[in-house]
Amino acid sequence: MKKNILLQGVTNLLLLCILSVLALFCIPLQTEQTFAPIYKGSSVNNRVGLLFNVYQGSEYVEQILSVLDTYDVPCTFFVGGVWAEKNIPLLQKMALSAEIGNHGYLHRDHSALSFAQNREEVMLCHALVKKATGMEMTLFAPPSGSFSSVTLDVCEQNGYQVILWSKDTVDWRDQDAALIVKRATTDVQSGDLILMHPTAATVSALPSVLTILLQKNLLPSTVTDVLRADV
Repeated sequence: MKKNILLQGVTNLLLLCILSVLALFCIPLQTEQTFAPIYKGSSVNNRVGLLFNVYQGSEYVEQILSVLDTYDVPCTFFVGGVWAEKNIPLLQKMALSAEIGNHGYLHRDHSALSFAQNREEVMLCHALVKKATGMEMTLFAPPSGSFSSVTLDVCEQNGYQVILWSKDTVDWRDQDAALIVKRATTDVQSGDLILMHPTAATVSALPSVLTILLQKNLLPSTVTDVLRADV
């Protein structure tokens, strides 16, 4: 009887070892995505990012540049490739005083695109802007903020950071300057990324937005400068 008990114990131990080995090789390990989109910048450099996504509103881009020049502050324009292709002289003017980022080529839903389609959207815009301005863009803002892990892989492999926002003025929908100012400046903090678009209401709101930010000792800046902790 003792032999049977001992045999049973050895059998159970062997079974446990086998199950442990199977579990080690068969159960996938959960790995954290290390490359992720950026929603905010540095909390210590007293800068906030001004982001303008541009697929239309060319008539307002010149006015935005004029306001920014008056306040002596820069911004980041994320340009769509199909827009940029039709507005090369304006794109070149923007590049003289602003940072230019990539907003894809055709404003497609990147979460629904394959790896090849994601790459095509990003790199078509990249090549176009580089040819027109000489700039090597490194920031990608997915249209409508829509992306997938495939989008992240494409951007990581092509030297891009994926940029979203912490404050959305929703100016493309709500043509209300007062509302744009409120959404851009309420509880604003160092590192915030403020999303806007070239619209008439945005042009009207921009001087007030800049004035309030400066009064709060927050310097309107490009996305790149907001991401840095040492400026």
